[in-house]
Formats: sequence, structure tokens, C-alpha cells
Amino acid sequence: MVTRDLRRWHLAIALLVLIAIDAAATDMGMGAPPVITYFSVDRLEGQLRDGDNALAWEAEGWVGGDLNKLWFKTKGEDSTDDGLEQAELQLLFSRAILPYWDLQLGLRHDLRPNPSKSYAVVAMEGLAPYRIDVEASTFISEDGDPSARLELEYDLRFTQRWILQPRAELDVAFTQVSELKVGRGPTKLETGLRLRYQVLPEFAPYLGLSYESALGDTRGLLSDAGEDRSSWGLVLGLTAWF
Repeated sequence: MVTRDLRRWHLAIALLVLIAIDAAATDMGMGAPPVITYFSVDRLEGQLRDGDNALAWEAEGWVGGDLNKLWFKTKGEDSTDDGLEQAELQLLFSRAILPYWDLQLGLRHDLRPNPSKSYAVVAMEGLAPYRIDVEASTFISEDGDPSARLELEYDLRFTQRWILQPRAELDVAFTQVSELKVGRGPTKLETGLRLRYQVLPEFAPYLGLSYESALGDTRGLLSDAGEDRSSWGLVLGLTAWF
């Protein structure tokens, strides 16, 4: 089973890479700028929470041009008490379809929670009015279970160096997945405020607050399993890009 899953991933990754290379070559033939690379660590932070501290990360990178890109994204959380709780990888092909908006297609694989699962991904990422960063994703698991995620971020600049960032993330499941303790409907809400100091344009440490809560049927499933349904946290971390 593991070998078959790895082969599927290898084939899917190879296909996405070939698509990206072909798209990049087409861009070059049209006189587009040369292919460039980008990598950013949006969040690398320690979270001080009630009774259970954690290390959380969210990073992404891409290679391509103005129209076509091949994206890599990862996010997760490692608890000091329970070890690796969440770990997610995405590989996406992105195409600019509107000013400030990209359509993304690809794959997602969750290493945690157990059991691990793979998903097909269709997403839109861009800049909404008032300069709100938006990422809206839909997922179909290998078992056929659909879900969605909406992420919003906004940078409020007090000065050139001091920046306050509110952010929110909402997860929704369209079917119940009992093995993952996920109920139908809204499943989880994460919100936070992070105040960062931009030491350099490419590097900024920050301090903030985060709140995470299970919602709806998922909250009931976690309660039945004796697991935490919500938590507050003090966060200390950094963001950087290259």
C-alpha cells in the first residue's frame, strides 16, 4: 500500500513538473521575463498555550514567471507533549487568470494526523480589495471526501517597520470523516494578531496572540474523545523571504 501511494505521488509530481516546464518554455517563447525562484517562511513560531506548548510553521516557495508557477507549500504543528500533530505538503501548478489572482491546481498530502491522506487541490489565491490577501482552496481526498479552506491576512502598517497582521483561517468539511474526528460543516477556526518589527525588508520577528477552536459537529467528536476543543496562545516567531 505504501509503495503504491509513493508511486502515485512520484507520477503526479513528475506530471506537474512537466506541465510547469512546458508552461515556462511557452512564456519564454513569448518574450516573458526569465524564470525566477521565491521562498518565504510566513510563520515560524513557538506557541505558549494552556498546558501544551507547540512549534508551528507555514512556508511556501515557487519557481516560474509572471503567468505560470510551480508552487510548494507546507504547514504544520509539533506539540511538546504529543509530538507531530499536523503536517501538510502541497505541490501546485499556478496560472495567472486575472490581475492579482492565480488559479492553482495540484496535490496535497497530510503526513499527520493519522491516517495520512492525499488530496486533489483546486485553489484561488490573490489580493482582494483593501489589500486583503486571500487563499481559497477546495480539496477532494483519496476517499472522495470534499472539504474547503479560506485564509485571510491583512498588513496594517503603523510605520515602515512596525506592522500589525490580523489573520483568520476557516476549515469546512462537506462529509463526516470519523477516523480524523472531523464532522460535517465548519470544522475549525484559527485567528490571530501578530505585531512584527521589520529589521530588514526580508526579515521580521514578531509577537502576538492566537486562538483556535473546533466548530460544529467536529467540536462534539473531539469532546467525546476527551480532546481539547479550543485554546488561546501567546506566539513568538519570525517571518522571512528569499
